[in-house]
Amino acid sequence: MKFTLPKKPTRSQVKKFIIYCLIVLCGNALAAAGTAFFIEPNGLVMGGTTGVGIFVRNLLEKSGSENTDWIVNITVYTANIVLFVLGAILLGKKFAASTLAGTLLYPSFMSLYKLFTGGKPIVEDTVLAVLFGALVFGLGVAMVVRVGASTGGTDIPPLILNKFFGLPVSVTMWFLDASIVLLQLFVVEDIGLVLYGIIICLISSAAIEKLSPIGMKKTQVKIISKKYRAIREMILGELNRGVTVLYGQTGYLKEKCHVLLTIVSNRELVKLKEKVQAIDPEAFMTISVVSEVRGRGFSSEGIRLPKELEGKDEEDLSEVPVPPPAE
Repeated sequence: MKFTLPKKPTRSQVKKFIIYCLIVLCGNALAAAGTAFFIEPNGLVMGGTTGVGIFVRNLLEKSGSENTDWIVNITVYTANIVLFVLGAILLGKKFAASTLAGTLLYPSFMSLYKLFTGGKPIVEDTVLAVLFGALVFGLGVAMVVRVGASTGGTDIPPLILNKFFGLPVSVTMWFLDASIVLLQLFVVEDIGLVLYGIIICLISSAAIEKLSPIGMKKTQVKIISKKYRAIREMILGELNRGVTVLYGQTGYLKEKCHVLLTIVSNRELVKLKEKVQAIDPEAFMTISVVSEVRGRGFSSEGIRLPKELEGKDEEDLSEVPVPPPAE
């Protein structure tokens, strides 16, 4: 039996892992800050395991119990760990590895913040607490979602239902959070708190949807021109961006044409348009936004056009050896 030693991680892999850990750490810290500084101390309600903890606290207070502030953190810890174990069993080890950090970090940061604030709100205005609490919480979760991690908690049941029953994750997650918020009707006297809770869910969800892809969106450009060779060399040589040559046919005259497809950043778009217009003022361009781009030049290191490829037509490129990507 042969045993192979694991390969030593490259500097790039180590750097990416460190950045990943920092983003997950900061994301959980922000999400906990939104809850511990604004939402919970102002008596507001929300979804997730924190909402379950707030429900348990309010239920105990309604029954006459005192000093119940600790129950929220204990409930969040307990619920997160139970759901984490359930998810690890039903969804696998890969899921468990990406969720473990969020399961422990979020309630830990909440406990830490409460030590500094004593459980008192940093703002007394309810509307400000709702807005900033939801936005800060949404920003934190968006950072975690951005790198493919999870905050754990009530994210897990929708994933399980999706795996075994095919139910949409977004729908079941909304239903679960809304149910937790509406559950507060049985333990709070002011229905306005429940309405604020619904607003918190809406704002935080919108923030997650809008903020998680920030910096990942790029611009896709398609160019149709008779001078496609010069434009192709400009994109490869001057912009240092990849380009794909597509073959098409015009719809009216049914003439053969070449379509250049490239992805650039928003800052490079202006430069690309100017250079294309300088090469061919009659060039036809379509510009659209893509939500994410991965691959050489964006999520990995780029490569410049080798000198032996400059000036070559696309028919000749198969004859020229392309250097392998850098390790």
